Amino acid sequence: MRVRSNSPEKAASAMIIRTTKLLLVCALALFHTLVVFDNITDFGSNYQFVRHVLLMDTTFPASNAHWRAIAVPALHLAFYVGIIVWEAAIAVLLWWGSANLARKLRGPAAVFQAATRVAFAGLGLSLLLWLVAFLCIGGEWFLMWQSPTWNGQQEAFRMFAVVALVLLILMRREADGAL
Repeated sequence: MRVRSNSPEKAASAMIIRTTKLLLVCALALFHTLVVFDNITDFGSNYQFVRHVLLMDTTFPASNAHWRAIAVPALHLAFYVGIIVWEAAIAVLLWWGSANLARKLRGPAAVFQAATRVAFAGLGLSLLLWLVAFLCIGGEWFLMWQSPTWNGQQEAFRMFAVVALVLLILMRREADGAL
């Protein structure tokens, strides 16, 4: 079912906004897909990042928190594989959410808004990855912020902010009959 707009200008504006929402979700799906691809095809480089963060071997030497370090290689691998699986789940949800949005692009406002659910799940999972895994656990628990070499906090914050912005844009509702 397609709802007709009262004005062609409103319909064109609604379509531009919906297309923008769809393309932003696609862009983040692509980003997470490339992250998973990089983490698998350049496994050793990114594994070293996780390993050094967990070892805390480049944090301040006088820190009293070195008891938190994990020196078990199997746990380094488990952390890294867990991150890759988390990223892959995000990519799948965002591609699935993109497909849902594309299918409902020309539908009524309520139908298009309902099609955002899977994308919201992917975006939420992405926010949790950057906030919990990288900023909270890596950054604060393992003191990644102290490392001049193995510090991914700026990148994690950047991605958290980008994903949050896309989530806010996707949350914007349109008036019924806009399309």
